Amino acid sequence: MHATAEETVQARLILSAHRAARLRVTLTYRTDDPLAVRMAFPAEYSLDGPADLAEPEAGDIVWVFARRLLAGGLELPSGVGDVQVRPGPGRNTLVELRAPEGTALVRFDTTDLRRFLWRSRLLVPEGEEHLHLDADRALAQLLG
Repeated sequence: MHATAEETVQARLILSAHRAARLRVTLTYRTDDPLAVRMAFPAEYSLDGPADLAEPEAGDIVWVFARRLLAGGLELPSGVGDVQVRPGPGRNTLVELRAPEGTALVRFDTTDLRRFLWRSRLLVPEGEEHLHLDADRALAQLLG
């Protein structure tokens, strides 16, 4: 049986140095994919970049990346690819998402991200992810 931690939080999409749009973001962690976290954004904020998007659910745009990347980015800049996470001003964390169509910068309250990560660690503690990996399922998905 698989368990899920899910939390919807308020974030800010940074539009310019002086403008930001409020949006809801749903954070999800699933024990059947123990290395990853998911961030689901409302479809109206899409960069129209299907190559970097995974598993659209109910019209949302879902980005999937390593839980370790999110956790590390709360303290120090993390990531070198399409997803980068770094501490922001005050009690904020910045998540930068890059697609061929553009870059989105989203500001989160760090407390919200810490709470979500804590809930994910209740399901699968850090360092125990390998105990929840299903190699047969992963291979079947890879081979289609």
